[in-house]
Amino acid sequence: MGILYGMVARGLVVLAEFSASPQSNASVIAKQILDKIHNKNKNNDNEDSNVSYSHDRYVFHVKRTDGLVVLCMADDAFGRRIPFAFLEDIHKKFVKTYGRAILSAPAYAMNDEFCRALAQRMDYYSTDPNADRLNRLKGEMTQVRSVMIDNIEKVLERGDRLALLVDKTSAMQGNAIRFKRQSRRYNNTLWWRNFRLKAILVLVFIMLLCIMLVLLCHGPLLASCWT
Repeated sequence: MGILYGMVARGLVVLAEFSASPQSNASVIAKQILDKIHNKNKNNDNEDSNVSYSHDRYVFHVKRTDGLVVLCMADDAFGRRIPFAFLEDIHKKFVKTYGRAILSAPAYAMNDEFCRALAQRMDYYSTDPNADRLNRLKGEMTQVRSVMIDNIEKVLERGDRLALLVDKTSAMQGNAIRFKRQSRRYNNTLWWRNFRLKAILVLVFIMLLCIMLVLLCHGPLLASCWT
């Protein structure tokens, strides 16, 4: 149900009011509360205060600042935070709109004009989720936290990818070193194999040459070849 009635007064002088339920007696009870506050603060007209009064299923919330009283009636299940945010909003808007005229204005002087502002702000604070600043901030914080968590996860994922890339790079470097060593050993093996093959060929050639000389010179001493 939200906020059902709103009033702005200077002391006992009601300057503007609006009721979402015209048949209710909210205005009568509000004036009784004004009289009670006035009698209680006769010696401290400028004392600021925020108070609440219960009545049946409803609560009357009152904000008193510099002699200007802003009052509203809300359902008792509506809590205190939103009604007092409404009163703060109405107080600022009323002072900004009328300024010093508030100090001398007669009863209901601003009613025709400002009752529309009361109605509009009452509907806003009663129905719009954004009116609850605390819940709105909590929602914004939740969104920010979700974005931060998402960013952190992306950073961690990127870190995992970098770590994987580093691991792959290290593995490739290790493979390259092993390949270089294996290539060196293989080249050495081929060199020695070629060297042995050449040595064997040279020995075979020398042996064949010796055999031919022995046959041609009629003996190992090559006697016939020297004479």
